[in-house]
Amino acid sequence: MGKVTGFLEIQRQKPPSRPIAERLHDWREVPLPYDAAVLKDQTARCMDCGIPFCHQGCPLGNLIPDWNDLVYRDRWRTAIDRLHATNNFPEFTGRLCPAPCEGSCVLGINDAPVTIKAAENAIIERAFTEGWIVAQPPSPAARTGKRVAVVGSGPAGLATADQLNRAGHSVTVLERADRIGGLLRYGIPAFKLEKRWLERRLALLVEEGIVFRTGCHVGVNLDPKELTRDFDAIVMAGGSTVPRDLRVPGRELAGIHFAMEYLTLQNRATEGDAVDVISARDKHVIIIGGGDTGADCLGTAHRQGARSVRQLELLQRPPDRRAPQNPWPTWPNIFRVSSAHEEGGERHFAVGTDRFSGTVDGRVARLHATEVDTRAPVEFDADLVLLAMGFVGPERNGMIDGLGIALTERGTVARDRNWMTSVPGVFATGDMQRGQSLIVWAIADGRSCARGVDAYLMGSSSLPAPVA
Repeated sequence: MGKVTGFLEIQRQKPPSRPIAERLHDWREVPLPYDAAVLKDQTARCMDCGIPFCHQGCPLGNLIPDWNDLVYRDRWRTAIDRLHATNNFPEFTGRLCPAPCEGSCVLGINDAPVTIKAAENAIIERAFTEGWIVAQPPSPAARTGKRVAVVGSGPAGLATADQLNRAGHSVTVLERADRIGGLLRYGIPAFKLEKRWLERRLALLVEEGIVFRTGCHVGVNLDPKELTRDFDAIVMAGGSTVPRDLRVPGRELAGIHFAMEYLTLQNRATEGDAVDVISARDKHVIIIGGGDTGADCLGTAHRQGARSVRQLELLQRPPDRRAPQNPWPTWPNIFRVSSAHEEGGERHFAVGTDRFSGTVDGRVARLHATEVDTRAPVEFDADLVLLAMGFVGPERNGMIDGLGIALTERGTVARDRNWMTSVPGVFATGDMQRGQSLIVWAIADGRSCARGVDAYLMGSSSLPAPVA
């Protein structure tokens, strides 16, 4: 693989509209997202365990007792250094991560765990407010002369790019959409992640030397073999984006959409794009799938003015407390209520969808289902149905087919212990090789993959790898 030439050379990068220092000043005007007294009480509850099981719960290996103690002692400047030592993007995980660390907190045996996620978010926002976070590009002397292409700009791709850039490699991130961010941009609603937090971090990455190219759909408008000529290594970080479908009678009726189609259009509209959103206004909305994506659809439908919203889940309602077969420190499989659920709507558990029926002009009107336990039939009005049942794997008609990448039996990208695929010099990270997972796993995978790439390029690597 050689130098970047041809197609990639003529791609234009939009420069920041204003210097990073000016824009960071704007963000400093935002009130801090925590109560100092409450946070001090919470961090004081951390027991500084001899064996901190919160580490076991965190895929990143965050040094949680360390920065809890630093916050308690009002040593915020040191706390952000300790937090950034293991996590590239605490402002994302502090808002989006379901906090498996809290599920492993020792206090959780017989009490509420420490609010670790709130402390994490407070540390990063305090650091930005105080101006402690500034761009730190590698010096020219530290540059290795190696070029790496990262395909996909979600959390796994961004973490990989950030680590490799710190190691001195020249990194270009290729994104098929018109904006950088992947699911952070178009999958997560603005009420969960305001895009200014994403823009703030991207501005830093640009100033540190990472190059971003949008509109680069590898395998469609960019030959993947061109990348193998132009770069010394390639990282596939395109996510698990093929949605699980529901093959029942009436699926072809108008008004039945995948959740990501619905959320992406709404996010684009929020960004100011002139798009035709899938509107829930004055409609009876049914969301099939009880996970986070379904909750995102729920909150979005509320904001669009839905007449009613129901979320259906095939599985049983989880218990309010840990079941005996779900002991600490495993992830507590308990009933959870998100902020979107608090806003309204109905949740139905142990309900299986049988079919849809519609109007004479071919639009969905009713959902026909069966209660799993009683086998009793149930029906719901349904003017809009959103399928939020997860994903089955990465898209194959791009880099995977173009380069002949081997897959696992599960349909994910196969990779070795060094994160390399079946094609030498091509690596995989995030959901492409793991399957649908959490943002904290995506960042951990990205950091670990970066070590494998660095070792491949340089013979050895000192980058951390939280995922074995």
